[in-house]
Amino acid sequence: VQLQASGGGLVQAGGSLRLSCAASGRTFSRAHIAWFRQAPGKEREFVAGIRWPSRHTYYGDSVKGRFTISRDNTQNTVYLQMNSLKPEDTAVYYCALDENAILSSLWQAGQYDYWGQGTQVTVSS
Repeated sequence: VQLQASGGGLVQAGGSLRLSCAASGRTFSRAHIAWFRQAPGKEREFVAGIRWPSRHTYYGDSVKGRFTISRDNTQNTVYLQMNSLKPEDTAVYYCALDENAILSSLWQAGQYDYWGQGTQVTVSS
């Protein structure tokens, strides 16, 4: 399985970006697909996740109400729409896939089997 993340960039505070994660190589009857982020000197943090096939979505507390995760099944792509960006959102963003899809592990980076290469998001104040 290959995950290709894209869409990062430099944006001013209050602005928006949309990240994309394109998956290829296999299809899954169930999975978790999530975005994590990691800022310099900090641990990798859960941002948002979507369960497949239910499409239930979950968000980290720091992004609730500002970020939206969605999936385009026809293109096998997961998106992260990020609005009202803040300087503290600055990080490298990674998409990841967990083929075991146990709900209690959705937030745990160590449970994910496949990772994209990361895309830098920088929010200036």
